[in-house]
Order: sequence, then structure tokens, then C-alpha cells
Amino acid sequence: MQLWNTNVAPARGALRLAREIEEAGWDGLLVVDSQNLSGDPYVALALAATVTKTLGLGTGVTNSVTREAAVTAASITSVHRVSGGRAVLGIGRGDSALAHLGRAPARLGQFERYLRHLQKYLAGESVPFDELKIPDDVAPPMSGLHLHDAPPASRIGWIADGLKDGGKVPVEVAVSGPKVIAMAALHGDRVMFTVGADVERLQWGIELAKKTRKEAGLDPDAIKFGAFINLGCHADIGMARALVRGGLTTYARFSVMHGKANGPFSSKDRGVLESLRTNYDMKQHTRGDSRQAGILTDDFIDRYAIVGSPDRCIARLKELEKLGLDKVAISGGTRGAPVAEIPVAKALVTKYVLPGMRN
Repeated sequence: MQLWNTNVAPARGALRLAREIEEAGWDGLLVVDSQNLSGDPYVALALAATVTKTLGLGTGVTNSVTREAAVTAASITSVHRVSGGRAVLGIGRGDSALAHLGRAPARLGQFERYLRHLQKYLAGESVPFDELKIPDDVAPPMSGLHLHDAPPASRIGWIADGLKDGGKVPVEVAVSGPKVIAMAALHGDRVMFTVGADVERLQWGIELAKKTRKEAGLDPDAIKFGAFINLGCHADIGMARALVRGGLTTYARFSVMHGKANGPFSSKDRGVLESLRTNYDMKQHTRGDSRQAGILTDDFIDRYAIVGSPDRCIARLKELEKLGLDKVAISGGTRGAPVAEIPVAKALVTKYVLPGMRN
């Protein structure tokens, strides 16, 4: 199972971060795409590519609203080319990136259309102009220019021309609810669950994705599965929980963002999620000392995150591997977490967890 590190996209710190993560033994680095909170992900990834040799590089995650699909395809393929074929494109419906523009996550129809367009661009295929949905009050149709000749559809030729050398960038779709799980199963290359580390919920998601593909006449085994997981490695279980508390509020909220807790939940967990939703402060997004972080119970954290000693973390990760996950994107200490303990946790992961998962 691949172990990837999820981080911010620091424009000035990208070189140091990438070197550090590759040297520690991680398989890849994912950086967020949240323009009001972090630097540009493609700048950070391109810089990271110049100082690494084997490290996978990707977005964790971008969205379908702030960039046209053609722009996203061009950006991630540029990273793919400069890194020698090490890029992946992680995408979701949007959260903080849209919240800081006064918007909720993308509508389902728009998201599915975007995924289809994105896959076409990345495969060197064409997208009809009439499917692009650019409002006339933003830019009028090209027909008004009375050109002698013009492209008949939208296609990124340089991506098509280079597919033999670098291959197509894989698309990984972040999912939590049943409708988006189904979309990802049909239009993604890997389904990346954001439903916590709870085995029952992950099994539910995997079965739903395979069922969707089978009903669509697709091979249910021809898609990959992964998950975004909060992990706090520390000898003190209380400290381990404190390290992941802020990040877990963000991931857990995805399962109840629109009012209904999706998938299998106990009544107790459902109550935690509903309280989390109504108390979430986006101005304190991911913070361990936020109002929402105090809502999570120890029992909830222990099941929906991976916390504890190195042996405990390895055992929990191997549980997920047995389910059929071949990739886990790990978030650790976040803002508002005990600052002095973050390097302690990182050292434990580097010294014990990463090599322990190779055995």
C-alpha cells in the first residue's frame, strides 16, 4: 500500500518540504488547492519535482469550480511532464476553496460533467464547445469574430502529442456520499474515500463503487481504492488524539455537510456528526483548538482516525490494506495542535510506521 503525505502548498517551502518527505520514505506528496489559505499547488508541485526523483506528486485536492477543466488538465500534465510521469490529479467537489468565495461545494451535475471533460482532455480527446457552459455575459461565442478558420472543439494538442512518452495523468476522486462514490466509480481512476478509517464505512464505499461499475457494464475490479486518513502517532494516546482532532473535524464533516449523515453510522456517531455540522466555523478550518474540534469524542477519534503507538498505527493501516485500499493519504498535526509534539509524531512515523508498512 502506498503511503502519501498530505500537506499545504508552500511556494517558498516546497523544495524543503519535498526533499524532507522523499528522504523520510513517503511514496508521494499531495498538496491542497485552497487559494485563500495556501499557495498555488501546481507551482509547489513543479518545484518539488525538480528536487525529487521518485516521489509521487499530486493535488489533495483541487475542485471543479475555480479552474476550467482545460486549465486543470494543462496544469497537472505540466507537472507530470517535468516530473517524468509522477503526477496524479486529486479532485473533489470543493470545500474551503469555495467557502472563501462565498460558495458551497459544486453541484452534482456540474461535477460529473467536469470529470468527463477532465478525463477527455487528459486523454488527448476533444470536448464540444457547447458543453463548456461559459456564460455569454462573461465571454460571447467565438462566432461573432467572423474568423476565416477556428478550432471545431476544445482539445489540448500538446497533451495528446506527449501521451506516448509520459502517459496519462490518473484522476483520483475524493468521495464521502453515495452519489459521488458512484460518479467516481464511473469517471475516476481511483476512488479516494474521505469517510474516516472506520472499516465498516470503507467496506460500504468499496461495495457501492463496485456495484455501480457492474451495473454500468464495467469491470468492478478495474478501479483502484484509497483513502484520506488522519493519523496521530504518539506514545501518549491523549496527545495522539490532540494531533488529529482539527484535521478530523474537516474530513468527518464531509459525511454530513449537506444535512444527512451518509453511510453506516451508529446513532451516537450520527449525533456527533450532526453537532459538528451545525457548529463548524470555517474561519477555524482544520484547527485543533477550534469550536468544532471540541465536539469529537475520544471514541469517535479512535475509530475514524488512526491514533496511538507505532504498532497500533501499523496494525490499523494493515487493516485498511486488507480491505483493498492500495493508497492512503495521511494528514497529521494541524494548526492548533500541540506544536512541540508534532515533530515527535513525525519522527515516530518516519522511524517506525513507514518501514513497518514495508514488511
